[in-house]
Amino acid sequence: MNKKIKLILLGILSILLMTGCEKEIEVQQPVRPVKAVKVAGFEEVMRRTFPGRASATEEVDLSFRIPGRLMTLPVDVGDDVKTDDVVARLDPHDYQVQQQLVEGQLENGRAALSRAESEYKRVMRIQKQDPGAISQSMIDSALEARDRAKANVRSLEASLQSAQDNVSYTYLRAPWNGTVVKKYVKNFQDVLAKEKILRLVDDSKIELKVDVPEHLIILVPYVTHLSVEFSPFPGRKIAAKIKEVGKEASQTTRTYPVTLIMNQPEDIQILPGMAGTVTADSIPPEAISEKGIVVPAASVFSADEKGVFYVWVIDEETKTAQRREVKVGPLTSTGIRIQSGLNPGEWVASAGVHSIREGQKVRILAQSGEEVPK
Repeated sequence: MNKKIKLILLGILSILLMTGCEKEIEVQQPVRPVKAVKVAGFEEVMRRTFPGRASATEEVDLSFRIPGRLMTLPVDVGDDVKTDDVVARLDPHDYQVQQQLVEGQLENGRAALSRAESEYKRVMRIQKQDPGAISQSMIDSALEARDRAKANVRSLEASLQSAQDNVSYTYLRAPWNGTVVKKYVKNFQDVLAKEKILRLVDDSKIELKVDVPEHLIILVPYVTHLSVEFSPFPGRKIAAKIKEVGKEASQTTRTYPVTLIMNQPEDIQILPGMAGTVTADSIPPEAISEKGIVVPAASVFSADEKGVFYVWVIDEETKTAQRREVKVGPLTSTGIRIQSGLNPGEWVASAGVHSIREGQKVRILAQSGEEVPK
C-alpha cells in the first residue's frame, strides 16, 4: 500500500515538474529586436529642425585707397557708427603739398596757354591782313605751341583732380550704419593702400544659412512658420523668413543651401558666428485636403491578394506585435498616409515586417538602431 502511494506521489511530482519546465521554456522565448516609429499627426511629421550659423547681412573690411601714416583712429571694437562717419584718417600733409604743387603748375600752365593762344591769333591776323607776310612754318609753330599748352593744361587739371581725390582719400568713412567688430592696425602705424584697417558689420538684420536635404527641399515653398533658437539663449525663439534658396545641391552632402533672415531682437544681441537651430513647420498641398497619419512606406504590407493592407502595431507596455488592418491613402514625401486604423502615439514596425509573427515579443529600436528607453 505504501508503495502505491509513493508511486502516485512520484507521478504527481513529475507532472508538476514537467509543467514548470514548459512555463520556463515559454518565458525564455527569444525577444526579436524591431525597428519602429512612433506615429504622429501629419503636421508633427512635417516639423523639421536644421542647424545653422548666424552672419551679418552686411560685412566689410575697410581700407584706404592710398598709403600713409595713420593720424586718427577714433573708434574701438564694439562702437556703433553712422553712414559717412570718419572711422580713421591718414596724415594728409604730403598729399596737401602735392595738391598745392599741382595747383601752382596749373596756374602757370593756364598762363602759358593764354600766351600761346594770343600768339597764334596774332600770327593768323597778320596772315589774313597780308598774305605771304608770315611763313607757313611760323603759322605751324604757333599752332603747335598752342596745342601743346592746351594738352599741358588738360594734363595738369587731371593731376589736380587726382591730388584732390588723394586728400579726400585720407579720410576713411563708414559706408553704412554698423558696428566695428575688429581692428587690424594701431594708430600712428604706416599702412599700405588696400591694407585692412577695420571690419564693420551691419547686424540690424541677421542671416542664418542651413543645409536642407534634397528630399526635403520640395517642402520649402510650403513652409508656414520658421523660428530660430540660438545656443547662448536657450528657449528664446526668433521669427525668421526665407531670403534665398540655393539652386544647386552639394555634390558631397546632397543638400541645398537655404538662407534665412531675421530682425535683431531688442532684448538680446545675436552676434555673427553664433550657432542656432531652425525649426520649420510646413504643410504641403495634400495635407490641406486630407488628414491622417504618415508612416514609413516599409511599415505597410499586404498579406493576401484582396488588396487589404496591414501594419504591425507594438504594444508599448507588453512589447508584443499585433497585426492591424489599415486604410491607406496617397504616398507623400515622407511615407504613406494612413487614413484610418492608427492613432497618434502608437508604435509601428518600420522594417522586417514580413518576419514578425502575431503576438511576438519584440524589443523596440529607433531608426538609428539604438534601443528606445523604457
